[in-house]
Amino acid sequence: MNLQHTELGAGPTRKRRRPRLTLVTVSFVVIGIVVLLVLFGPLLAPQDPTAQDLADINAGPSTAHLLGTDVLGRDTFSRLIVGARSAFIGPLLIALGSMIIGNILGLVSGYRGGRVDAVIMRWVDFMWSVPTLLVLIVVAAAVGANYWLAVGLMVALTAPFDTRVIRGATLEQVPRPYVEAAKVLGVSDRRIMVHHIWPNLSATALANAFLIFASSVGVLAALSFLGLGVAPGTPDWGLMLAENESLLFSQPLAALAPGLMLALTATSMNLVGDWIYERMSNRGMSR
Repeated sequence: MNLQHTELGAGPTRKRRRPRLTLVTVSFVVIGIVVLLVLFGPLLAPQDPTAQDLADINAGPSTAHLLGTDVLGRDTFSRLIVGARSAFIGPLLIALGSMIIGNILGLVSGYRGGRVDAVIMRWVDFMWSVPTLLVLIVVAAAVGANYWLAVGLMVALTAPFDTRVIRGATLEQVPRPYVEAAKVLGVSDRRIMVHHIWPNLSATALANAFLIFASSVGVLAALSFLGLGVAPGTPDWGLMLAENESLLFSQPLAALAPGLMLALTATSMNLVGDWIYERMSNRGMSR
């Protein structure tokens, strides 16, 4: 009877997991395609993404232009392929930079405590009070549109989020017996933080990195849409949205394709990050 009950109970669980696994699989495929475009986009593009054909503007899909052309006669499909590079590399650098800075400061703040913790957390509180997008717009308007400046500012503005999360997780680990045992054995504070505490926080750190990546995709695209990101004419999904906005009803693919790619990339990174967090958390619990 117990075996039958277990088997009957396992069925709905498996059914619930199948749609989730399907979404995760699709997300991995989407990310894989985007990474492929980032690495080999210029080689895969069927046409020069910057070449203009003023005699063939606002054209619909055809064998020569799979997604049609934009207002300057440029091939939308080629620009979509090459535009993956700026849409992916910037958020990737932001996520990695924020993760490194936030993890170091969060570990030190949570482990050391006292004055060190107070100084770091006051910086975090100050940075949290700063409106990220508004700062980026003001700086870009004052200095000029610069993609890499925006990426650097995003790292500085998102690192406090990682810092606060990792600090809270570190505070939970510090009183545990394994940390006290390491201290009694004379293990250095640096080794305790890096080799003992951080591995237990790695799932949280990676989940935050994926979350920051997804949000950065939208922020950088918004800056490019406003003309404050990449230089004019650069193949970029956010800039393509702005350039092709007027074609929404006459040539909708030129406007919808980059927006769809932005949404798919951000959503896929979120789903994969959530899946990795669950797998790592479950593995840590079983260990």
